[in-house]
Amino acid sequence: MSETKAPAPSIAIVDANNFYVSCERIFNPKLEGKPVVVLSNNDGCVIARSQEAKALKIDMAAPWHSISAEATAHGVIARSSNYELYGDLSARTVELLGRYTSSQEVYSIDESFIRLTGTPGEVTATAREIRTAVKKLIGLPVSVGIATSKTLAKLANRGSKTAPALAGVCNLAAYSPEQLTTILTSIEVGQVWGIGARTAQKLIGMGIYSAADLRDADAVRVRSRFGVVQERVLQELRGLDCLPLEELRADKEQIQFSRSFSIPISTVHELREVLSVYTQRAAARLREQGSLARLMRCYASTSPFKEDHVTHAVSLAFPNPTDDPVEMYRAAIAALGPQLQSHRKYVRVGVSLHDFSPSDSHAALDIFDTDPAAFKAGAVLDAITAKYGADTLGLGLGGLRTNRAWTMRRDMVSPRATTHWSELATVHAR
Repeated sequence: MSETKAPAPSIAIVDANNFYVSCERIFNPKLEGKPVVVLSNNDGCVIARSQEAKALKIDMAAPWHSISAEATAHGVIARSSNYELYGDLSARTVELLGRYTSSQEVYSIDESFIRLTGTPGEVTATAREIRTAVKKLIGLPVSVGIATSKTLAKLANRGSKTAPALAGVCNLAAYSPEQLTTILTSIEVGQVWGIGARTAQKLIGMGIYSAADLRDADAVRVRSRFGVVQERVLQELRGLDCLPLEELRADKEQIQFSRSFSIPISTVHELREVLSVYTQRAAARLREQGSLARLMRCYASTSPFKEDHVTHAVSLAFPNPTDDPVEMYRAAIAALGPQLQSHRKYVRVGVSLHDFSPSDSHAALDIFDTDPAAFKAGAVLDAITAKYGADTLGLGLGGLRTNRAWTMRRDMVSPRATTHWSELATVHAR
């Protein structure tokens, strides 16, 4: 290995290992060393596996109802998805990583790109410090891949997880050009970040089998055949930073609240209740990011696996951009309500908001407006729920009632130990 005197800026990707399972283990150490799987909405399919579960050859996306008996016989422990816990631990990790860099891109719930400076040795030392801090302060095991481009960093991250000698940190800048070529030759082209299965087959047809082959290919030829996106991947493999960090994350361009029901619902009253709950939650997310929405889409759908499958969908525009849950609910009922049919068994309802603008860019034009609906119900709800909890208060049919029959089934959900006082972890002294 060699140290360069004038190293190029380093990009690191910090990736939590088996993120959902690791989150479950933080507050339940008894799960350590056990085969654990996390299930999708309504406890449907496997969406995360511990290394022990992978060793048992439990497939990703395997339907739990089909494998539960055999999996349980082998000691597999299943947990319902606990997205509130995962989201909070992700946010804490993002905040902690921000202490080590001035440039950060949150790529997914369990991955962040960060920019590090220094020699390869200094950067590697910082990465090891990050691993120690995240494990100590949050409880999550992470791996770190480091290179001069995002694509190479992603490949380095694979090495940090598969080579025990690296102890969770792989810095490609610390290797000689010959060593780097050997590493890239061992990686199939289809395993390169940004190369899909179909593109990989076409590249193989051109004699490009490995990441090294793609790096050394004719850039003009690759661009003419696949376009500029795949040419960027080639240039990234050469160490050129063609995908700069998206440091300023734009607000979401769409907010959607949609869930499958644990049991189908067929009464119009229940469907109105669902719309009340969903419009309130979507509006709350809108206010959280400081935006107003001009467009809303609502739909109700029966099972696509039934012969009489139907989807009722409407799109509507508000007279003025809004974040008012009362206005949204009334609009949803007025537009979608007439289409709902009591004899149908609906399995999914959704509400999505579009065409956003900053909330401070709109001012009331009619100072003499006496419409009682102008009361800022959303702001009042936010203040109450922030102080007393999300389930404290709601409007109309989406109010105080809990344990609705149609809500998502999560029979094996763990406590939300970091966000709810009533679900704090219990510590047992020995």
